[in-house]
Amino acid sequence: MDSLRISKKIRVVSNPKKIEECSEKRLEFYTNYASAVSGTLKRPRFQRFLNWIIKREAIEKKAVKDIQVRVFPFEKKNGNFLAGRCNNEGIIQIFPKRRSVLQKKLQKHTKEKVRFYLKSRAIAALIHEVLHLKYDGNESKVRQLTKKYFSTFFHKQDVKAERVETVKRMLFSD
Repeated sequence: MDSLRISKKIRVVSNPKKIEECSEKRLEFYTNYASAVSGTLKRPRFQRFLNWIIKREAIEKKAVKDIQVRVFPFEKKNGNFLAGRCNNEGIIQIFPKRRSVLQKKLQKHTKEKVRFYLKSRAIAALIHEVLHLKYDGNESKVRQLTKKYFSTFFHKQDVKAERVETVKRMLFSD
């Protein structure tokens, strides 16, 4: 039952102004992306795992107020793009990769592997942001725990180890 409560907090959100300025093809791409990410984050298996993390880390479930899967990427003032962010009110936002970045990845990897990467990136981002609810100012601890929990989640899944290792390199190489 607890997993249903977290799952109900996940929703796709977009900025109406950005929609107006966006080409139809670009909007379709990002809408499909957000929909796939939302579906991945709502899966019961991941929801149970997320609840396990929350319980294990003694994070109050009510600390997570809203999980917004954003339709468009978010660029910081320094030019970097965010995978996610969390504020002290418990609002978590998950952002997509830029389309151009994914096109580059498709030149090196299969479409199936890039899709797995997108979904894995969303899972890692949500785990990361939930951990920030407890370890607000400790980025190194949050990164360490994100890698640990990400590996734990996929270790329990029926996913080829090679695929998980490739995606871990893509996600955590920074």
